[in-house]
Amino acid sequence: MFNVFLAQTSFSELFHEMLSFKNVDWNEVIKATNETVYMSFLSTFYVFIIGLALGLFLYLTSPGRSLENKWVNLFLSGIINIFRSVPFIILLALLMPFTKALMGTILGPKGAIPTLVISAAPFYARLVSISLNEIPSGVVEAAESMGATTRQIITKVLIPESLPALVSGITVTTIALVGSTAVAGVIGAGGLGNLAYMIGFTRNKQDIIFVATVAILILVFLIQFVGDYAVKRIDKR
Repeated sequence: MFNVFLAQTSFSELFHEMLSFKNVDWNEVIKATNETVYMSFLSTFYVFIIGLALGLFLYLTSPGRSLENKWVNLFLSGIINIFRSVPFIILLALLMPFTKALMGTILGPKGAIPTLVISAAPFYARLVSISLNEIPSGVVEAAESMGATTRQIITKVLIPESLPALVSGITVTTIALVGSTAVAGVIGAGGLGNLAYMIGFTRNKQDIIFVATVAILILVFLIQFVGDYAVKRIDKR
């Protein structure tokens, strides 16, 4: 009974500390939020371009497509699967020399961008490939029978037909990137993850952890809302 009382007291104190905000520097919260937004959306921009290109090429080199090539398709699929399978924190460590050479640093938001892009682009490429494979084959065949070039098929058929799925996919990918920025923040990339861990967790400041968590949740909800709205506007079915 005494242990239960102590547990209830500890929980009450913890809850009170979380909502006290006495340790919260709101300027630091705003700065960390801006860093998370910067990392997430800049990475999303590059992921969209690279992932879309990889997904299209994976689709076009598959059996029965205009650029059919078994070995290129197998190689590309293998590379995508490998990078999708490596946990982000391990990839972050593996790519440190590459990041240092490319960006000049492995710290701060700038140092996290290459790993964020390399980890998420294969994921989005696979989503793009799946979306394209869901397009009825008759639609593509009709365009080919009318003499459409590969470029015309991509711009006039594949992308327009799969656009709702592509937008939905990039929404999911962006949300995943927000989570990855939090992981990157633990090892010095900045952002809300860094704020929650370096100041909140290591110094046992529960209110900072709570504020950082809520900020990430709000960001995720906003991304999902905008993504869902865009899909509804685009999808005419």
